[in-house]
Amino acid sequence: MKSSLSKDSLADVRATLSAANKKVLAAYPGESPRRQPVHSVYGGAHLFKADTATKLGELAVKSLLDYAPDGETLAVALGFPTSLAARVHQRVLAKLRREAVEDFRIDFEDGYGPRPDAEEDGHAEAAARQTALAMAERTLPPFLGIRIKCLSDELFARAVRTLDVFVTTLMAEAGRLPENFVITQPKVTAVEQVSALVAVLDRLEPKVGLAPGSLKIELMVETTQSIFGSDGRVALPAMVAATRGRCTGAHLGTYDYTAACNVTAAYQSMAHPACDFAKQVMQVCLAGTGVHLSDGATNVMPIPPHKDSGAGGLSDEQRRQNRAAVHDIWRLNYRHIRHSLESAFYQGWDLHPAQLPVRYAAVYAFFLEGLEAASGRLLAFMGKAAQATLLGDVFDDAATGQGLLNFFLRGLACGALTEAEVLQGGLTPGELQSRSFSSILKGRQLRGAVP
Repeated sequence: MKSSLSKDSLADVRATLSAANKKVLAAYPGESPRRQPVHSVYGGAHLFKADTATKLGELAVKSLLDYAPDGETLAVALGFPTSLAARVHQRVLAKLRREAVEDFRIDFEDGYGPRPDAEEDGHAEAAARQTALAMAERTLPPFLGIRIKCLSDELFARAVRTLDVFVTTLMAEAGRLPENFVITQPKVTAVEQVSALVAVLDRLEPKVGLAPGSLKIELMVETTQSIFGSDGRVALPAMVAATRGRCTGAHLGTYDYTAACNVTAAYQSMAHPACDFAKQVMQVCLAGTGVHLSDGATNVMPIPPHKDSGAGGLSDEQRRQNRAAVHDIWRLNYRHIRHSLESAFYQGWDLHPAQLPVRYAAVYAFFLEGLEAASGRLLAFMGKAAQATLLGDVFDDAATGQGLLNFFLRGLACGALTEAEVLQGGLTPGELQSRSFSSILKGRQLRGAVP
């Protein structure tokens, strides 16, 4: 066969292309296989105790049993298929008793407010001591962090001192950080604020005996400047790059962001189009980078109108009104969470223990509804990969494979799916444990396995 271009004549083109492709792969390695919590529970730092997660779980169980004691009641109240009612209810109840809180944020910002310096110093120290105690007693959730104040000129010194006191005290008490510990940076308006936090962490780590890069950062997207900078460029990629590998997540701050967009309080909501736009920008910027994305919170709390004083108890009508009121707010919460999940935001915020049953019910129903289709797609995808291998081709779509695998990893990690259900997708227990599509593919190539 005749051709006009030799391999040597294309060497310079190939070299330029190769350099560009390597740069893209470095920036977009694909979705991370590491576990992502389904929520972050925020609580004021002044209230944090070693048993906070345990107590939140107890209150969440009580809320579920009081207002949805069985699966059908829960399904009808929230609006998911009654065919899933028993499985969802059983798994939610088990989850609340086992691990009600996946991620907790000790809040020194909006959930704490401005306080005298001596008071905040004391709370930073006390929260660190309680964290160390919880580490010793094994009562911490799998993920933990603190939210400091923003790094504006007015609050820089306060934010850094709180961070310093907390980390220094924690290291003195426990000698190590909790697993999956992060520092949440709120109200970011400039890349330089992120660089400043990184510079602080670079100086703090050797002082307390931590290896470089140990302290991770979670960026909050709650200002218009964190979406677009003053020069018109999308700001998030530069902000993530400024963390120099420390960034693990980007969280939308629903109410600060909508307020920054001049949305009035009555219309500030997770379902507002402004939030959808911000989330789409976050996805376009960060999909495939390994940075986890999180939606915000429903700020209407499921609190019943009537309280049992203990004297004569509640009347039947008062109990009916309590259940109706809680169910109304639960439905709103469920719709918000479902909207997030359908938008590929698999994490959100919870602010009250009675929101936890809804969080897990929404997540579990979502994964169970999608299980059959996801299993079929993964089986087909693995077959395509194996066929390419048999033909001697290079299969270069591992990032998509990791995305498919992550559906099962997410569902299994949070308790939505059982291992038996996950293995219906054609994986072996060992492959599932690897959490890596590339590793699974390499293993099958070595074995010559064809699904």
